[in-house]
Amino acid sequence: MDEDSPDEVLAELKTRDLSGWDVAQIAAGTGLAVYAMWVGVLQPGFRKVPLRLQVPYIPASEAQVRNVMMLLRGRKGGLVDLGSGDGRIVLEACRQGFTPAVGYELNPWLVRFSRFHAWRAGHHDKVSYRREDLWKVDLTECKNITVFLAPSVLSLLQDKMEAELPDDALVVAGRFPLPDWKPCRIEGHGVDRAWAYSMQAQRQHTPNKDKKDTATDGDVSNGQEKHLTT
Repeated sequence: MDEDSPDEVLAELKTRDLSGWDVAQIAAGTGLAVYAMWVGVLQPGFRKVPLRLQVPYIPASEAQVRNVMMLLRGRKGGLVDLGSGDGRIVLEACRQGFTPAVGYELNPWLVRFSRFHAWRAGHHDKVSYRREDLWKVDLTECKNITVFLAPSVLSLLQDKMEAELPDDALVVAGRFPLPDWKPCRIEGHGVDRAWAYSMQAQRQHTPNKDKKDTATDGDVSNGQEKHLTT
Protein backbone atom coordinates (compact mmCIF):
# COMPACT_ATOMS: atom_id res chain seq x y z
CA MET A 1 0.00 0.00 0.00
CA ASP A 2 1.58 3.23 -1.14
CA GLU A 3 1.60 6.12 1.31
CA ASP A 4 2.35 9.75 0.57
CA SER A 5 4.66 11.61 2.93
CA PRO A 6 3.30 14.76 4.64
CA ASP A 7 5.51 16.90 2.39
CA GLU A 8 4.06 15.29 -0.74
CA VAL A 9 0.51 15.77 0.49
CA LEU A 10 1.18 19.42 1.36
CA ALA A 11 2.66 19.97 -2.09
CA GLU A 12 -0.45 18.53 -3.69
CA LEU A 13 -2.69 20.66 -1.49
CA LYS A 14 -0.91 23.78 -2.71
CA THR A 15 -1.66 22.89 -6.33
CA ARG A 16 -5.34 22.16 -5.74
CA ASP A 17 -7.78 24.74 -7.08
CA LEU A 18 -10.21 25.98 -4.44
CA SER A 19 -13.74 27.00 -5.36
CA GLY A 20 -15.08 30.43 -4.48
CA TRP A 21 -17.13 28.87 -1.68
CA ASP A 22 -14.04 27.15 -0.28
CA VAL A 23 -12.10 30.41 -0.31
CA ALA A 24 -14.99 32.15 1.45
CA GLN A 25 -15.07 29.45 4.10
CA ILE A 26 -11.33 29.64 4.69
CA ALA A 27 -11.60 33.40 5.07
CA ALA A 28 -14.47 33.01 7.50
CA GLY A 29 -12.75 30.12 9.22
CA THR A 30 -9.70 32.17 9.94
CA GLY A 31 -11.88 35.13 10.89
CA LEU A 32 -9.53 37.66 9.28
CA ALA A 33 -9.07 40.85 11.31
CA VAL A 34 -12.18 40.31 13.41
CA TYR A 35 -11.02 36.92 14.63
CA ALA A 36 -7.50 38.22 15.17
CA MET A 37 -8.91 40.95 17.43
CA TRP A 38 -11.10 38.40 19.21
CA VAL A 39 -8.12 36.16 19.89
CA GLY A 40 -5.82 39.00 20.89
CA VAL A 41 -8.23 40.86 23.19
CA LEU A 42 -10.89 38.45 24.43
CA GLN A 43 -9.12 35.10 24.31
CA PRO A 44 -5.44 35.57 25.22
CA GLY A 45 -5.33 31.96 26.37
CA PHE A 46 -5.51 30.83 22.75
CA ARG A 47 -2.04 32.28 22.20
CA LYS A 48 -0.67 29.70 24.64
CA VAL A 49 -1.43 26.89 22.17
CA PRO A 50 1.95 25.78 20.73
CA LEU A 51 2.39 26.75 17.09
CA ARG A 52 2.89 23.12 16.05
CA LEU A 53 -0.55 22.28 17.46
CA GLN A 54 -2.35 25.09 15.64
CA VAL A 55 -4.05 23.39 12.69
CA PRO A 56 -4.77 25.45 9.53
CA TYR A 57 -8.30 25.07 8.20
CA ILE A 58 -8.64 23.54 4.75
CA PRO A 59 -12.12 22.33 3.67
CA ALA A 60 -12.45 18.62 2.99
CA SER A 61 -13.15 17.86 -0.67
CA GLU A 62 -16.13 15.81 -1.84
CA ALA A 63 -13.74 12.97 -2.67
CA GLN A 64 -12.23 13.07 0.83
CA VAL A 65 -15.66 12.94 2.44
CA ARG A 66 -16.69 10.10 0.14
CA ASN A 67 -13.55 8.09 0.97
CA VAL A 68 -14.05 8.57 4.70
CA MET A 69 -17.64 7.35 4.42
CA MET A 70 -16.53 4.35 2.36
CA LEU A 71 -14.22 3.29 5.18
CA LEU A 72 -17.05 3.68 7.69
CA ARG A 73 -19.50 1.64 5.61
CA GLY A 74 -21.21 -1.03 7.68
CA ARG A 75 -20.48 0.71 10.97
CA LYS A 76 -23.25 1.82 13.32
CA GLY A 77 -23.75 4.04 16.32
CA GLY A 78 -22.37 7.50 16.96
CA LEU A 79 -19.53 9.35 15.28
CA VAL A 80 -17.12 11.94 16.64
CA ASP A 81 -15.09 14.25 14.38
CA LEU A 82 -12.06 15.75 16.15
CA GLY A 83 -11.29 19.14 14.63
CA SER A 84 -14.54 19.23 12.67
CA GLY A 85 -13.85 22.42 10.67
CA ASP A 86 -16.97 23.46 8.74
CA GLY A 87 -18.78 20.32 9.85
CA ARG A 88 -19.23 18.56 6.51
CA ILE A 89 -17.94 15.19 7.77
CA VAL A 90 -20.38 15.25 10.71
CA LEU A 91 -23.23 16.30 8.43
CA GLU A 92 -22.54 13.50 5.94
CA ALA A 93 -22.22 11.00 8.78
CA CYS A 94 -25.67 12.06 9.96
CA ARG A 95 -27.04 11.49 6.45
CA GLN A 96 -25.47 8.02 6.51
CA GLY A 97 -27.30 7.11 9.72
CA PHE A 98 -24.66 7.74 12.39
CA THR A 99 -26.27 9.00 15.57
CA PRO A 100 -25.32 10.94 17.52
CA ALA A 101 -22.96 12.73 15.12
CA VAL A 102 -20.79 15.22 17.01
CA GLY A 103 -18.04 17.59 15.90
CA TYR A 104 -15.47 19.19 18.20
CA GLU A 105 -13.87 22.40 16.95
CA LEU A 106 -11.97 25.14 18.81
CA ASN A 107 -12.50 27.89 16.23
CA PRO A 108 -15.81 29.67 17.07
CA TRP A 109 -16.31 30.91 13.51
CA LEU A 110 -16.14 27.39 12.14
CA VAL A 111 -18.58 26.16 14.78
CA ARG A 112 -21.02 28.83 13.61
CA PHE A 113 -20.48 27.83 9.96
CA SER A 114 -21.08 24.20 10.86
CA ARG A 115 -24.36 24.99 12.56
CA PHE A 116 -25.42 27.13 9.61
CA HIS A 117 -24.64 24.28 7.17
CA ALA A 118 -26.63 21.86 9.32
CA TRP A 119 -29.57 24.28 9.48
CA ARG A 120 -29.48 24.83 5.73
CA ALA A 121 -29.48 21.05 5.19
CA GLY A 122 -32.37 20.56 7.60
CA HIS A 123 -30.32 18.48 10.06
CA HIS A 124 -29.61 21.05 12.76
CA ASP A 125 -31.59 19.00 15.31
CA LYS A 126 -29.71 15.77 14.47
CA VAL A 127 -26.08 16.90 14.70
CA SER A 128 -24.07 18.65 17.38
CA TYR A 129 -21.09 20.99 17.02
CA ARG A 130 -19.24 21.83 20.20
CA ARG A 131 -16.55 24.41 20.75
CA GLU A 132 -14.19 22.36 22.83
CA ASP A 133 -10.50 21.51 23.04
CA LEU A 134 -10.10 18.05 21.49
CA TRP A 135 -7.51 17.14 24.15
CA LYS A 136 -10.22 17.42 26.79
CA VAL A 137 -12.79 15.31 24.95
CA ASP A 138 -13.55 11.98 26.66
CA LEU A 139 -13.20 9.26 24.01
CA THR A 140 -13.93 6.24 26.20
CA GLU A 141 -17.41 5.70 24.73
CA CYS A 142 -16.56 6.59 21.11
CA LYS A 143 -16.77 3.84 18.47
CA ASN A 144 -16.32 5.84 15.23
CA ILE A 145 -13.78 8.66 15.10
CA THR A 146 -12.69 10.82 12.19
CA VAL A 147 -9.73 13.21 12.13
CA PHE A 148 -8.51 15.71 9.52
CA LEU A 149 -5.52 17.13 11.37
CA ALA A 150 -1.87 18.03 10.80
CA PRO A 151 0.88 15.41 11.33
CA SER A 152 2.26 17.26 14.37
CA VAL A 153 -1.11 16.90 16.09
CA LEU A 154 -1.74 13.34 14.94
CA SER A 155 1.52 12.13 16.47
CA LEU A 156 0.29 13.27 19.90
CA LEU A 157 -3.34 12.32 19.36
CA GLN A 158 -2.30 8.69 18.82
CA ASP A 159 -1.44 8.37 22.51
CA LYS A 160 -4.75 9.83 23.67
CA MET A 161 -6.79 7.58 21.38
CA GLU A 162 -4.84 4.46 22.31
CA ALA A 163 -5.33 5.21 26.00
CA GLU A 164 -9.06 6.02 25.81
CA LEU A 165 -10.77 4.33 22.85
CA PRO A 166 -12.49 0.95 23.26
CA ASP A 167 -11.19 -2.07 21.34
CA ASP A 168 -14.10 -2.04 18.88
CA ALA A 169 -13.46 1.57 17.83
CA LEU A 170 -12.49 2.52 14.28
CA VAL A 171 -10.44 5.64 13.57
CA VAL A 172 -10.50 7.17 10.08
CA ALA A 173 -7.88 9.79 9.19
CA GLY A 174 -8.18 12.01 6.15
CA ARG A 175 -5.48 13.93 4.27
CA PHE A 176 -2.66 12.70 6.56
CA PRO A 177 -2.21 9.20 8.04
CA LEU A 178 -1.48 8.50 11.68
CA PRO A 179 2.33 8.40 11.69
CA ASP A 180 2.93 5.30 13.85
CA TRP A 181 -0.20 3.22 13.29
CA LYS A 182 -0.79 0.51 10.70
CA PRO A 183 -4.01 1.04 8.69
CA CYS A 184 -6.41 -1.84 8.14
CA ARG A 185 -7.85 -0.22 5.00
CA ILE A 186 -7.01 2.65 2.66
CA GLU A 187 -9.41 4.41 0.31
CA GLY A 188 -8.61 6.87 -2.47
CA HIS A 189 -5.42 8.36 -3.84
CA GLY A 190 -3.14 11.33 -3.23
CA VAL A 191 -4.50 14.18 -1.15
CA ASP A 192 -7.99 12.60 -1.15
CA ARG A 193 -6.76 9.41 0.49
CA ALA A 194 -8.23 8.23 3.80
CA TRP A 195 -6.89 5.62 6.24
CA ALA A 196 -8.87 3.37 8.61
CA TYR A 197 -7.40 2.00 11.84
CA SER A 198 -8.85 -0.75 14.02
CA MET A 199 -8.12 -0.13 17.68
CA GLN A 200 -8.14 -3.83 18.47
CA ALA A 201 -5.61 -4.56 15.72
CA GLN A 202 -3.54 -1.54 16.74
CA ARG A 203 -3.26 -2.73 20.33
CA GLN A 204 -2.22 -6.19 19.13
CA HIS A 205 0.55 -4.64 17.04
CA THR A 206 1.73 -2.34 19.83
CA PRO A 207 3.89 -3.93 22.56
CA ASN A 208 2.54 -3.53 26.08
CA LYS A 209 4.74 -0.75 27.43
CA ASP A 210 3.95 -1.51 31.05
CA LYS A 211 5.01 -5.13 30.67
CA LYS A 212 8.20 -4.12 28.91
CA ASP A 213 9.04 -1.62 31.62
CA THR A 214 8.30 -4.18 34.34
CA ALA A 215 10.49 -6.77 32.64
CA THR A 216 13.29 -4.26 32.24
CA ASP A 217 13.04 -3.23 35.88
CA GLY A 218 13.15 -6.88 36.92
CA ASP A 219 16.25 -7.53 34.84
CA VAL A 220 17.99 -4.51 36.36
CA SER A 221 16.96 -5.57 39.87
CA ASN A 222 18.21 -9.11 39.34
CA GLY A 223 21.46 -7.78 37.98
CA GLN A 224 21.93 -5.58 41.04
CA GLU A 225 21.22 -8.50 43.39
CA LYS A 226 23.77 -10.69 41.61
CA HIS A 227 26.31 -7.88 41.83
CA LEU A 228 25.74 -7.49 45.58
CA THR A 229 26.11 -11.25 46.30
CA THR A 230 29.37 -11.73 44.44
